[in-house]
Amino acid sequence: MDKKNFTLGALLLVAAFAILFLSPRPSPPPPAPPPAAAPANPGEAVPATSGATPAAPVPPSLMANVSRDAAEVRLVTLENDHIAARFTTAGGAVRDVAFKRYAALQGKPDPYIFNQLHEDPLLAFTDYPGLGRQTTYELVRSSATEVVFRHVLDGRLEVTRTYRFLRADEKGADPYRIHHETTFRNLTAATAPLGKAALSVGTAGLIDAADVGQYLNIVSSDGNETQFIERGELEGGGIGSLVGSGRAAIPFLERPGAVVWAGAKNQFFTSVYTPAQPGVGVVARRIELPPFPGSLAPTVGLSGAAKFDLPVLAANASASLSGLLYVGPQEYRRLAGFAANEDRVLPYSQFFFNRIFLSGYVAPLLNIILNLTHGWVGNWGVAVILMTLILKIVSLPFTLAASRSAKKMAKLQPEMQAIREKYKDNPQKQQQATMELFKTRKINPIGGCIPILITFPLFIGFFAMLQCTAELRLQPFLWAKDLAAPDTVGHLFGLTFLPINIMPILMGATMVVQMRLTPSPSVDNLQMKMMKLMPYIFTLFCYNFSCALALYSTVNGLFTIGQQIVVNRMKDPDEAPAAPAPAAGGRTVKNVTPGRRK
Repeated sequence: MDKKNFTLGALLLVAAFAILFLSPRPSPPPPAPPPAAAPANPGEAVPATSGATPAAPVPPSLMANVSRDAAEVRLVTLENDHIAARFTTAGGAVRDVAFKRYAALQGKPDPYIFNQLHEDPLLAFTDYPGLGRQTTYELVRSSATEVVFRHVLDGRLEVTRTYRFLRADEKGADPYRIHHETTFRNLTAATAPLGKAALSVGTAGLIDAADVGQYLNIVSSDGNETQFIERGELEGGGIGSLVGSGRAAIPFLERPGAVVWAGAKNQFFTSVYTPAQPGVGVVARRIELPPFPGSLAPTVGLSGAAKFDLPVLAANASASLSGLLYVGPQEYRRLAGFAANEDRVLPYSQFFFNRIFLSGYVAPLLNIILNLTHGWVGNWGVAVILMTLILKIVSLPFTLAASRSAKKMAKLQPEMQAIREKYKDNPQKQQQATMELFKTRKINPIGGCIPILITFPLFIGFFAMLQCTAELRLQPFLWAKDLAAPDTVGHLFGLTFLPINIMPILMGATMVVQMRLTPSPSVDNLQMKMMKLMPYIFTLFCYNFSCALALYSTVNGLFTIGQQIVVNRMKDPDEAPAAPAPAAGGRTVKNVTPGRRK
């Protein structure tokens, strides 16, 4: 039965991976027209374009549309060494932000542009009639560091919107941050209740065709807890859809509650708006975006807004809504320097397995070590290697102790097998005899668990850190073009869904060698087979992970191989020679030291 169960389990596992890698993907929606071209000079009008293409897979009402600039729209650009922010008279807001130090594509000089395609400009009013993106604001003035817009609503409410770069000596100053202030002035002699308003925190799209949207979120914080709204929460389907009971797609998702900051993010870049006074909720919507060239997957992004309660204005009184807008890369050290814990926009603790393995503590530490190491060597691939060696050296005393424990446990297997046979009808005596054997041989039966307890938090934390470290994006190393992506060098049989990734294969090879060198603590045949299968399962699981993660695992494996060779050759001076153990029926069992497994 053991062989049948093992064979059945292996076949099911192979089938699962086959479905994962070979299942067809849905056809893409019709491509939307390209975005309007940016003007060459600040203040130049943008030509009109056709309307947005409606979403094909679902009714248009379930998805937001990409907004297009009208003919009368004017753009003003503010620049520093890190960003070029374009402000639009459509809504008096931030149209998009280009990152000068982060390229859009490998080997191309064009910068990555956040919010380039959007439902609303950044910080535009999304639900206030007469003040949103459809409203053309007057450009009052602009300079190298400031731009001011103005609009009068129905002759009774003056709205002035000011944006400026912060000076280096101002609190919270950062080159990726923009100070925003909207001033409402009651122009009448009567009381004017302003009601509620929502400000756009941006539209986030996928990074490339390989991005599955795992880290595409509308994220917010109440000062203590961080909430991530995932794209899948608005989509229909689910497991129940197979029998007709799956959830229906929804046009938007609103989360009420205190909002200390809110933003939109993809895998590497984010917007974070931190208002001077907390908001009262966030809203998320899906938005149809043009598919990537040559991609078979539909491209769906997320658009978000933060909601605020506005005051009641007395006659001729004024009130302001202000805050700091960060639009830039997810650089932990930069975000961690802000006062409202904006670094929690990083998905270090987003998922349950991140939290149980303490990634919220481990990942930031690993990020700091990685950046310090890179500052020393100047190469991100070498930095990953050196950081891996540092972690292995730090954990060496624990892993050596665990390796010695595993070696001793392997030597005891004949005696333990004899005890099991002798007391097979008396589990209590079997346990007592086994514990007495451990005590006599001075062996801790759980000593071999220590490497797992150490390695898993490091691996999970390293994975969480690498998956959203913008500094690694598009950084080449050896044959890999991008450390933040799989190191694909070709495709098997020319099929795009069968990539040839070298580093995960090397990682799997090191795991196979490790398994052969490590003494087995068990003589159970089924367990032995499962252990032999684990390296191949793990290789498949990690096959499409980033090159940096596979590089870490490969170097980690090579170090462990060398460590295990040394441990296998070491003699334990405290180890007493094991006497032959009596077995059932008067037989004796030799204590044979296992060598390498074949």
